[in-house]
Amino acid sequence: MTYLTSLSVWLIPLLIGFVVVVASFKRVPTYETFVSGAKEGFSMAVSIIPYLVGMLVAIYVFRASGAMEALVGAMAPVLSWVGIPADIVPLALMRPISGTGALGLMTDLTAVHGPDSYIGRLAATLQGSTDTTFYILTVYFGAVGIKKMGDALKVGLLADLVGMIAAVVVVSLVFG
Repeated sequence: MTYLTSLSVWLIPLLIGFVVVVASFKRVPTYETFVSGAKEGFSMAVSIIPYLVGMLVAIYVFRASGAMEALVGAMAPVLSWVGIPADIVPLALMRPISGTGALGLMTDLTAVHGPDSYIGRLAATLQGSTDTTFYILTVYFGAVGIKKMGDALKVGLLADLVGMIAAVVVVSLVFG
């Protein structure tokens, strides 16, 4: 185990050193190239800030207004009939919007129900089998200037739905 720990500590510095050495042999101006890339990365970060702020405000308004609780309450009878616990719905709704928000919800679920409970296992599986579709579309599409993202949104949300259904089925079959 100590070998892997040592390797993990030194891997990134060794990789960076390797890149610098190879670039020097190829006579690439490494520092100037690094600074140029850093400038480009900084301007990219500044260009996506409005998209991130808009998304975060929408998430906050959705949660603070009580809309999430109302939606969960309305869906609870149907979900319990299908065998999906109502406690997992906020995670399923938050996951396509925000990875950090979903991780917070999953942490709460595992703290309340335990990591080895049905809900804890379902939350962990759901977290791993879906993606942050709105975040991806907002940040990455916004960064490269793609305005028409309707088809990507449909496909991403369909993939999230399939991931959610698969998570429920697999956890029910394996951990029932």
